Amino acid sequence: MSEGGAYAAWLVDLDGTLYAAKPVQLAMGAEVALLGWSSLSILRRFRQELEHVRSLDLEGDPFMLQVARTADALGQTPARVEATARHWMLERPSKWISLFRRRPLLDEIQSFRATGGRTALVSDYPARRKLEALGAAQLFDVVVAPGELGAPVRLKPHPGGALRAAAALGVDPSRCLMIGDRLDTDGKVAENAGMAFRLVR
Repeated sequence: MSEGGAYAAWLVDLDGTLYAAKPVQLAMGAEVALLGWSSLSILRRFRQELEHVRSLDLEGDPFMLQVARTADALGQTPARVEATARHWMLERPSKWISLFRRRPLLDEIQSFRATGGRTALVSDYPARRKLEALGAAQLFDVVVAPGELGAPVRLKPHPGGALRAAAALGVDPSRCLMIGDRLDTDGKVAENAGMAFRLVR
């Protein structure tokens, strides 16, 4: 049986999965060095807080928890931290994301949907802007990501987001395939949720 036929739903990660992360990171690193050096301390701390929030038993919008923890650590206002993170991590990367999208995978997802497969995007960051940049918003029946309706309250590898996506699709977790680029987060969340996993490199 083909992979598409073996599963009723595909749950897909975004960053590093639907586009190649390394060239986007290099391009954005150059932009920050040239134009955003005054925001560098906020961005570095914000990224560090992602892993802290991932490891802590906290509930709430993970993105806003990162904002609050970063603001507290650096003595900045939450408004400034949020605006900086959204500008440099969600908005400016859009042009690079579109250049480095993984076309074969996006085509696979489209073909899977054409055969009746259900699809969900499960991300640890707000996703709509990046999906629009990829031209992929129409490829997903459900989006489970911070800042979205029905957002997860815990980050991967906690299974809450993946299980929420499966429930929204009306598909049992055992009939879901999680697709992602990280074994420690995407692979582990699939294991924790009782789903199969496919690694994207």
